[in-house]
Amino acid sequence: QVQLVESGGGLVQAGGSLRLSCAASGRTFGNYAMGWFRQTPGKEREFIAAITGRGESTSYAESVKGRFTISRDNAKNTAYLQMSSLKPDDTAVYYCAARRSWYINTNAGQYDYWGQGTQVTVSS
Repeated sequence: QVQLVESGGGLVQAGGSLRLSCAASGRTFGNYAMGWFRQTPGKEREFIAAITGRGESTSYAESVKGRFTISRDNAKNTAYLQMSSLKPDDTAVYYCAARRSWYINTNAGQYDYWGQGTQVTVSS
């Protein structure tokens, strides 16, 4: 069982930056691929970024490529999402998720554990 806790959300002006953190419980964090997703009211959860268990490979949605960076520190059991050049369209609840596999998947249904979410609001 893995518990995930996100932090770092908040209100930021367009063009600004935020770093989200996802702290995981357990001693086998490196065995899990990690993903970030976001959701706005009335819409499905959207894939943002993912990273393999050892951090050697990443994947991004086209909408955030070049602006967001996913990373992880397995020694700290933490994954990160560095968000830059934020736009009002980035406003959403952001979730981190863990998958019982080393490998990336962009499908939310392939993730086994989820955090509670953190709100990111980008003002124009």
